[in-house]
Amino acid sequence: MRFRFILIGLAAGIGVVMFIGASASLHDVGFPLDDSWIHQTYARNLAEEGEWAFIPGEPSVASTSPLFTVVLSLGYVLHIPFFVWTFIVGFLALSVAGWIALALGEKMFPKLPFVGLFTGLAVVTSWHLVWAATSGMETMLFSTLSLAVIGLTWREISAQKTATRGEFRRGLSTGLVGAALTLTRPEGAGLVALAGLFVVAAQPYGSWRTEWKRYLAWGGGLALGWMAGIAPYAAMNYHISETFLPNTSAAKQAEYANLLELPLLERYGRMFLPLVIGGQLLMVPGVIVAFVILVKRIKRNRVALLYLLPAAWIFLDVSAYALRLPTAYQHGRYVMPVVPHIFLYGVGGTIAIVDRARFGPVQRVASRSLGLASALIMPAFLIMGAQVYARDVRIINTEMVTTAKWVRDHLPPNELLAVHDIGAVGYYAPRSILDLAGLVSPEVVPIIRDHEAIMEFMCTKKAQYLMVLPDQLPAISNDPRLGDLLFITNARYAKEAGAGNMAVYRLNCP
Repeated sequence: MRFRFILIGLAAGIGVVMFIGASASLHDVGFPLDDSWIHQTYARNLAEEGEWAFIPGEPSVASTSPLFTVVLSLGYVLHIPFFVWTFIVGFLALSVAGWIALALGEKMFPKLPFVGLFTGLAVVTSWHLVWAATSGMETMLFSTLSLAVIGLTWREISAQKTATRGEFRRGLSTGLVGAALTLTRPEGAGLVALAGLFVVAAQPYGSWRTEWKRYLAWGGGLALGWMAGIAPYAAMNYHISETFLPNTSAAKQAEYANLLELPLLERYGRMFLPLVIGGQLLMVPGVIVAFVILVKRIKRNRVALLYLLPAAWIFLDVSAYALRLPTAYQHGRYVMPVVPHIFLYGVGGTIAIVDRARFGPVQRVASRSLGLASALIMPAFLIMGAQVYARDVRIINTEMVTTAKWVRDHLPPNELLAVHDIGAVGYYAPRSILDLAGLVSPEVVPIIRDHEAIMEFMCTKKAQYLMVLPDQLPAISNDPRLGDLLFITNARYAKEAGAGNMAVYRLNCP
């Protein structure tokens, strides 16, 4: 067992180092998203100023992941270079996800050889998840905690065999981890609710009519642990903004509201497509076989229904984004956390195909070819993923970070700057800003798609400067309120990717 844990941890470390090394060799170390710098800014202000604020002295709730912010702030408290600490956190989250997946794979398919090891290795060598671990975002931590909630819920499967008590205690610990999941991303509450529903449906203690006290004890512990865990942040959030969710929830939905006009099936396709770009594509037959195996098991023993909890979570999480925020940019980062759950079925089912076909020559060759191809394609996509990651980091460094440093060096810090991508500016050039994406300026959300209203709003607030990409510019070229172009990056990398360059304008408001 120790060797398998070491092997999974080593594979996770190699992937993380590969991605960081690729970005350093291509351009420089960094993050592939401007949002990563939002987390760093909140974490630094929390550690150094004791404030939950993006702009020092102005409390706000634009952090999408309060738990991740707190974890990052520990690095500043310990005076560890922030890149080093952030990548350590990502590596640990990836490794733990692999270890949990190992245990869950063995629990789901106990008779299949090496199923736990291969499931864990699939998780830590998935390019999606290594990208998440090195992104400076909460994505990998959310993935790991979602696996932990699944694993804690599956403890109730054993309760059927042993008839042990302690349901309240087990429910409480599951609820507390579920609270941590929710504090990492709000949609984690959906998995906690699903866990409760599946335990009731699977009836691990017997009929709920006769064993209702045990179900009540587990469910009560789950609810109490979850509410106790999220209560402090919910209270702080409501005190600051009179809402229980971060501003990002409403702001992102408003910004991409036009995508809701797409047909529902197309929205689902947009969310699922990024998830199959990788080794998991060859595991589709395995996923089907895994479901066939589990359905047969459920017919024999109803408690096996709990093994479908990850599948229900995949559907719920993807549906939430397809229905409310169907944007698949940045490699589908919003739905990346379901990738480990796909591997729980894909790896086990693929091994089952290979194992069951070993007696026939044709079936043996075909099944082993499928298994070998699935194993070989993972490192191939990992190498390609490292190149993609390096290019992502280079664009952020040469557009957002470069412009933020120019703002720091050339613009007076006491003059109001309107900006759409606030992350790097908040970190490198802290000052009062007008956030055109609505994260720390929620009053922008109702008018976020009305360019004329945005221009009037900036002038009303007496903004002196505007920092935007071309497609974020809320003014036509001859608008008299849009003054001189003061700075533009002119970096070729964003243009090669089909985007434009970040620019800073002087505003001439009447």
